[in-house]
Amino acid sequence: MSPYSLTRRLIIAVLLVELLSAVALTGLALVYERHSQFHAFDIMLRGRAYALLGAVQDAEDTADDLMLDGTEHSLPAKDIYEVHDAGGRVLGRSPNWNGSGNENQKIDGDGFFQMKIKGERYRVIQVQGVRIVDPGDKGGGIPRHVTVLYGSETEHVWDVITDAVQFYAIASLLLLAISGVLMFWLLNRGLEPLRQLAAAASMVSVNSWEFAPSERARQIKELAPLTGALEIVLDGLRRSFMQQRQFVSDAAHELKTAVAVAKSSVQLLTMRHRTATEYEAGLERCQADCERMEEIVAKMLTLARVESQDVEGQDASKPVSYTTSLSDCVRFVAGQVATVAQERGLRISVIDDPAATVNVAAEQLQLLCSNLILNALQHSAEGSEVRAVIHADLHGVEFRVEDDGSGIEPEVLPHVFDRFYRSDPSRSRKTGGTGLGLAICRAIVTKARGSIDIASELGHGAVVTVRFPVEN
Repeated sequence: MSPYSLTRRLIIAVLLVELLSAVALTGLALVYERHSQFHAFDIMLRGRAYALLGAVQDAEDTADDLMLDGTEHSLPAKDIYEVHDAGGRVLGRSPNWNGSGNENQKIDGDGFFQMKIKGERYRVIQVQGVRIVDPGDKGGGIPRHVTVLYGSETEHVWDVITDAVQFYAIASLLLLAISGVLMFWLLNRGLEPLRQLAAAASMVSVNSWEFAPSERARQIKELAPLTGALEIVLDGLRRSFMQQRQFVSDAAHELKTAVAVAKSSVQLLTMRHRTATEYEAGLERCQADCERMEEIVAKMLTLARVESQDVEGQDASKPVSYTTSLSDCVRFVAGQVATVAQERGLRISVIDDPAATVNVAAEQLQLLCSNLILNALQHSAEGSEVRAVIHADLHGVEFRVEDDGSGIEPEVLPHVFDRFYRSDPSRSRKTGGTGLGLAICRAIVTKARGSIDIASELGHGAVVTVRFPVEN
């Protein structure tokens, strides 16, 4: 699908709306002008018809007939009229009058109808009136009914209407053209922060994670959420990429060291003839080195499996729901590591809540408990106690592992969950380990939508707190 311009689409959409508005306005102008012009035209026709009715006078004859007094000759030459009495006698008509067929014309409620004379259209009004003949005689005069038909051409009215509508149409099109140019400029100016934001985002790569959106983009209400989201996403991607890079580097270093140690042990055996006892001791060292490499690879595979979206072949779109007893897992792990605790002169106490269940697979939950409890045992002083506390409430389940060991340095505390991280720069610890235990714990808890934190003070031990959300 070929790319398209958002600016062009917005301009076209707005111009189409304005064009439809201009057409609607022109149509309304046509209706309004027609109504107002013909309303004024009808008032003019009615006034002239009544003026013509006023021109009907007594003929001063013995029959008391009516006649026009001659003022009708001042009317416009193109207008038409006819005046007749109740008996149908024509009192007067215009020279261009052609009343043939007017008896079939449909007269509306206001007394108007249309006529066509010599190709010209006329609008005609019919007015009924009464004139009094000899008002001083015969009991107050004789009433005579008079009908006046008066019409005028409508062509000049339509010319006025057409001129007005043309003015509205031309003005609308002119405003449409001006607004189109203005809109193009304003949209280009208004979308400039968006283009700047896109340009800043396009500069991000695996070699350069610098994302510097303009202050204008941060201040725009519609772009501020997008800017913040991009910063958060890119920062997360940067940290994830760096963690992956660090993970590969650390894994290679760990495996390289183990391989180098195993190789040096073999080379040492081949430098000269050894006794059977020396060969046995060398082979035992090689076996220990191989076990060390096996442990590193196994934990790396465990971490990769925990962080994978596809767990044990299950469809990620249909996550599996678990109801695992945290109390049972903690007591099971405490029983497994009891021998280790006894060898170190330590005690393990469990304060559990039988009702505490979490949405984590039993195997992973046991791995989490085992890593945390073993880690506490490794850093506890002889004769001290390691406490595993479980508490469940309406907000979720809390699991704490407390020890009374030497504690963790403040500068080390933020990095304890990093892969292969060790506080000792020489990367060797008396307690051994691979540096992946706490990273695996964090991956398990994160996958369960929980949280894990460590609080520690030098000389006063450490407390690891795991919180699991309420199951839906």
